[in-house]
Amino acid sequence: MCGIVGYIGKNKIKDILLGGLSELEYRGYDSAGIAVLQEDTFSIYKAVGKLENLRNKTTDFHPEGFSIGIGHTRWATHGKPTELNAHPHVGENSYLVHNGIIENYQELKQTLIAEGFNFLSQTDTEVIVHLFESKLRILKEPLKAFRATLNELEGAYAVLLITKSAPDTIFFAKHGSPMLIGIGGDEKHFASSDTPLIGLCSDVIYLHDGENGYLTADSVELFNEEYEKIDPVLKTLPSSKLSAQKEGYRFFMEKEIYEQSQVISDTLMGRLDESTVNFEELDESLFDGINEIKLCACGTSYHSALAASYLFERYSKIRCSV
Repeated sequence: MCGIVGYIGKNKIKDILLGGLSELEYRGYDSAGIAVLQEDTFSIYKAVGKLENLRNKTTDFHPEGFSIGIGHTRWATHGKPTELNAHPHVGENSYLVHNGIIENYQELKQTLIAEGFNFLSQTDTEVIVHLFESKLRILKEPLKAFRATLNELEGAYAVLLITKSAPDTIFFAKHGSPMLIGIGGDEKHFASSDTPLIGLCSDVIYLHDGENGYLTADSVELFNEEYEKIDPVLKTLPSSKLSAQKEGYRFFMEKEIYEQSQVISDTLMGRLDESTVNFEELDESLFDGINEIKLCACGTSYHSALAASYLFERYSKIRCSV
């Protein structure tokens, strides 16, 4: 599962972002990146593979003073594990990180291409930042543009966006993917789970689906799905990182068992419609001439593969062995 972190404040933002991402490594990832906005200048770093590769790229990056930043660990869903597909994704003057799946990204992408936007990645996420830039051209105000963007998204998402048009602000939205806000004096944090925030702050706001808004160093502006202002509810952050990683379950295996239905739903989201399966990354000719399917698995997954083999044979009419 992908991971998100964000920060507003005067401390060592690089260390805070990279430290937060390291606390999310247990979730699995294939690439990572950070974007920092300071004095109207963006600094962006991405790397494929272990987080250590990203640390090495940022060796000479030492921002001081007030800045805002976002970070992300990616587990590839749309597009291969490459630096271009890694988050944060860039618009004209904005960067964005996203967890979840945008189901209608293909139609949004075609509309944006027709408007003249160029896409660098194979991801569904990139449509969000370009859609924001498109709305900003018309509406001029970043908050209005952000809300207009959310109105067109279908699927699941947790989103953080930073833009030069509001250089002291992080915009956020949650719908179906986890996100929380950490409050520590004049410092503000974002994360997709408790773990990155333990030790950095004691009070957090657990966002509910449909909630959105923006943070500055001085304020938290929170709105519901109808963009009506609501009062944030602060809760005490757990003190145990191991307990936070297990999210209330006794064991990691128990957690994984109960997550399976959601994982399957997330995997299929944006890939299925009424009549087709969408894999735009693959050439259609890849499937030509296949006369046997082999599934390789071990332990529990071997038994799952045995069950799957019957379904593969039934629907594809191709021999399947495990």
